[in-house]
Amino acid sequence: MSDIRDPGLADAGALRIDWADRQMPVLAAIRERFAAEQPLAGWRISACLHVTAETANLMRTLAAGGADVVLCSSNPLSTQDDVAASLSVHHKIPVFAIKGEDRDSYYRHIGQALDHHPHVTMDDGADLVSELHTTRTDLPPEVVGGTEETTTGVIRLRAMAADGALKFPVIGVNEALTKHLFDNRYGTGQSAIDGILRATNILLAGKPVAVGGYGWVGRGIASRAAGMGAIVTVVEVDPIRALEAAMDGFRVANAAVAAATCQVFITATGNLNVWGGAHFPLMADGSILANAGHFNDEFELDALKEQSTGQREVRPFTTEYRMTDGRRINVLADGRLVNLGAAEGHPALVMDMSFANQALGLEWLRQHVAELSPQVYSIPDDIDRNVARLKLVTMGIAIDGLTPEQEAYANSWQSGT
Repeated sequence: MSDIRDPGLADAGALRIDWADRQMPVLAAIRERFAAEQPLAGWRISACLHVTAETANLMRTLAAGGADVVLCSSNPLSTQDDVAASLSVHHKIPVFAIKGEDRDSYYRHIGQALDHHPHVTMDDGADLVSELHTTRTDLPPEVVGGTEETTTGVIRLRAMAADGALKFPVIGVNEALTKHLFDNRYGTGQSAIDGILRATNILLAGKPVAVGGYGWVGRGIASRAAGMGAIVTVVEVDPIRALEAAMDGFRVANAAVAAATCQVFITATGNLNVWGGAHFPLMADGSILANAGHFNDEFELDALKEQSTGQREVRPFTTEYRMTDGRRINVLADGRLVNLGAAEGHPALVMDMSFANQALGLEWLRQHVAELSPQVYSIPDDIDRNVARLKLVTMGIAIDGLTPEQEAYANSWQSGT
């Protein structure tokens, strides 16, 4: 039994899922093998992910592999209602997600996904695991493991493991090179800019843009914004990343200087209050705040509300806050993930690799679960490299391998000048 907006949207969702599937050949090949081998047979899986066309193809793959799957959303604004309808109606996969749901509905849907009594969790931000360890403490004994999709979730899970609180092993899919080097950098780099442009229709050329954080997500956003002619300032707390940003040609400044000199602010840190109450008075009229991190904590929105005299929606997914001095500050997608709140998320081509890692990571978990302890594990290197090889093949790219002589040279200490 699903909780979705409208089952009548299913046919439109099917078209969207099929379109994405054409751009996901690696996952399609895994789905074909899974259907034949049934590596996930007998597992109940509860997934808390962005309900998009790409995710739908991952769910189809897990179901093809024998898993009993249910899905809820990992963000109140990221659900594509037509995709949720198609998964429920055409593929008989229960979905608990409605775009724009309030906080109570969001957590009710997580609870409904957990009512599935999962053997395995799939998370994007660790909300499912957090609920299991706080309000649904009866369930963890049934859970043998999980996967985590994003940086923020891996950070939370590692903190749980360090405190001795984590009760089962979790595969940190985000740690796969074919995930964070590509999904985080190229996927978010493009889709975050896409969300900002859809919500505002601004011209980036010549615009002073601040990027908070220079991890893989921040690198991608800064690169894409600069490529469209923006004047990019990077704000960092890590001296090595700040130095890297400077040597990549970006202006580097602290948050206060950026607040006073930039007009578009994009956060990508996975932390909170990158720009907050002390910074909003410094921002120019018409400033735009967009978050590309996971949760809507990267801007101190409560402080912004306190400093404003009112707010109104001036465009879809664009809320204008009017400050006491008449300035206007615009927040996109309620401060949530702008690429999914105001646009369609990552292109399917890059999600093909991320979700291939999810599927193969679950297969690996099934094979090795008895050997694992309650901590965060990275995707094995051979799986990561296999995903890269498969992706290259689908792109029509051939590469060389080392010759036996080169292998010997690379592993020898005797050879030299």
